[in-house]
Amino acid sequence: MSRVAVFLQVRLDSTRLPQKALLPLSGKPVVELAMEALKKVPADVYALVTDRHSYKALSGHAKAAGFETFIGPKEDVLRRYADAINHFQVDTVIRATGDNPLVSGECGAQLLELYNEHQWERQVDYSGFEGLPVGTGVECVRAEALLRADREAESCYDREHVCPYLYNHPDIFRVYRPPAPKECFFPGMRVTLDTDRDYRRLQTIFNTLYSGTPITTKELIRGISQHHMIAG
Repeated sequence: MSRVAVFLQVRLDSTRLPQKALLPLSGKPVVELAMEALKKVPADVYALVTDRHSYKALSGHAKAAGFETFIGPKEDVLRRYADAINHFQVDTVIRATGDNPLVSGECGAQLLELYNEHQWERQVDYSGFEGLPVGTGVECVRAEALLRADREAESCYDREHVCPYLYNHPDIFRVYRPPAPKECFFPGMRVTLDTDRDYRRLQTIFNTLYSGTPITTKELIRGISQHHMIAG
């Protein structure tokens, strides 16, 4: 039986928006909102993968959300993932980042289902929906492919961003990028958290739409339209 892990990568030393994963939205820190949403993905392991410097501030939030905490290299995030794969002994990884409080757990679950269906036809190494709002997507990766990337990737970009080595080498890896579900397709929307302006926009979104449970991508798109909020 294939073992699935949800790995949420987080660290707290962003220069543009320091400790952004801990900023509050509707009374909850960004990282907890992301973890709550990712619980919609059926998995055997839920882990927050971070560095030693960030561990102390994040471990309590991970525990509160039902996530384990794994410590790996600070800059070499690809190695952090490879170490987590070996530690938890998993076959499939759902990857997300902790600066996305509107990450789509429901699309993550759909992506995993499609990934598993395609494994019967041909071995898929990397999968991700195209056309989701920026800041809502996840990636689904075969663990062995990530371990190979860890062995082969040399550039700082590939080591820091984890998955580009896979989808930029279709001659080596099998890449599957289906269009996002129709109700979630909105590539022009941007709801990730990188700057103060992003944070103010997210505060407006959460103050308007959040009711104690994760905002689905369908609810997000509908709410942006109904309330005439800026989407990019």
